[in-house]
Amino acid sequence: MKADVLLGLQWGDEGKGKVVDVLTPRYDVVARFQGGPNAGHTLAFNGEKYILRSIPSGIFQGDKINIIGNGVVLDPLLFREECEALARSGHDIASRLFISKKAHLILPTHRILDAAYEAAKGSGKIGTTGKGIGPAYTDKVSRNGLRVGDLFNDFDSKYAEAKSRHETILRGLNYDFDIATLEQQWFEALDYLIGFNIIDSEHKINRLLDEGKSILAEGAQGTMLDVDFGSYPFVTSSNTVCAGCCTGLGIAPRRIGEVYGIFKAYCTRVGSGPFPTELTDATGDMMCERGQEFGSVTGRRRRCGWIDLVALRYAVMINGVTQLIMMKSDVLDPLDTIKACVAYSVNGKEISDFPFEVAEMEIQPIYAELPGWQTDMTAITSEDEFPEEFNAYLTFLETELGVPVKIVSVGPDREQTVLRYEE
Repeated sequence: MKADVLLGLQWGDEGKGKVVDVLTPRYDVVARFQGGPNAGHTLAFNGEKYILRSIPSGIFQGDKINIIGNGVVLDPLLFREECEALARSGHDIASRLFISKKAHLILPTHRILDAAYEAAKGSGKIGTTGKGIGPAYTDKVSRNGLRVGDLFNDFDSKYAEAKSRHETILRGLNYDFDIATLEQQWFEALDYLIGFNIIDSEHKINRLLDEGKSILAEGAQGTMLDVDFGSYPFVTSSNTVCAGCCTGLGIAPRRIGEVYGIFKAYCTRVGSGPFPTELTDATGDMMCERGQEFGSVTGRRRRCGWIDLVALRYAVMINGVTQLIMMKSDVLDPLDTIKACVAYSVNGKEISDFPFEVAEMEIQPIYAELPGWQTDMTAITSEDEFPEEFNAYLTFLETELGVPVKIVSVGPDREQTVLRYEE
């Protein structure tokens, strides 16, 4: 059996949570392979809205196994808040959620370091969410991190050593901080975390595959935020691409099956960094308002713009995408003309490959224009109801990207999803 992978192809916020929830009935297991609580996956169904930070989006399907993999960085305090919110909504997760011993812990001092590093950057700040993700991954790579499995092996001394090291750095940055309250809450949350199923997740996942179980690997953020292939340095601290599934879950490359790539019918970005197709006019404001483009974790307004096919083709290539999923089609309903960036112009030269120097270039997008559909898509339930102009947009995208668009979202609810090319 092979594991299928679902990930974002843009700068995150593509709608992965909803799609995982829609696809989960096909799978026995949903496993999160990277990222931390800076990622917010929003799901809406039965008149309710849920936001998941670290817990896999398959948790709402009662008979599924959910795994937080080794590639995730976990904040016990935020994890407890997330679990308690789900419990208040009537969802019992303790028996269905498994946590990797090798997942790294976000310490209270990681959060403080995150704020201190951003303050030190001044106008060159990255736009971090302040959740301690970057410092936690930094400790992981420098071999100084604490992992969930360390909770059962001399944890107090390991924690004290890490805290002391962080405090030395903070004093060097002349950053004032008070850790007492946060630390007390964090240790209380550790006691809560220990009550879950903490396992050698790589063994469990591979045994499940050997037993013929179907697994959906869920990524966080988006391809263009990948620490290696994204718009560096304005990226996250982990590998958000398909390869991150192998290292983040312990799955061999030969065991990867379908790769679902999710993108919006337009494009958004949170925080600093290059965004060649960004719109700062009334059309961009309309996209933000209709798309409710505000971060589910931070509440920050997202920058909005036309779809960028230069970046999207690059993401499809890097991930080996086999099926595309287009989200928020309904946001563009009112427009009489839809634009799509098909190439960049840099110093008068046209380029179609995503460039290394994207963070430093003056890029002018080259657009193709297509007629808008000016139809209320939210009530559409089948492909047969798509307006001609919308079908033309889908055909254009499939031609440009070389991959079929298999699923189209026409609204936030799980029911507002249209499957194409069904067998």
